[in-house]
Amino acid sequence: MSEEADRARLDVWLWRARFFKTRSLASEFVSRRGVRLARGGLAVRKIDKPGYTIAPGDVLAFAIAGHPYHVEILALGVRRGPASEAVLLYNTAISRDEVDLSGQRGHIGAEKLLRSHR
Repeated sequence: MSEEADRARLDVWLWRARFFKTRSLASEFVSRRGVRLARGGLAVRKIDKPGYTIAPGDVLAFAIAGHPYHVEILALGVRRGPASEAVLLYNTAISRDEVDLSGQRGHIGAEKLLRSHR
């Protein structure tokens, strides 16, 4: 599989996963509010660039209209399909107790998290 197929833009993925009605709304949200990202269990970063590339296994945290979301990316998708297709792109069974996305740097035990949710 090519490297391009292994990654997607953050704003495009949020749109494909149906968190936003349009890609421009997803892009504006990321630019203004940002999204917290945990990759490989080591560092938590606040991402405010809509074009930042994400990959399966990344964990995102963000809030839309006061509703917090903690999602593990399972797949990138190739289009914005129906909701039944979109829910297959992520796992929401991640609790704040399992992953600390408060912005603190350090190991968050993502290996354990990924094993327990597969």
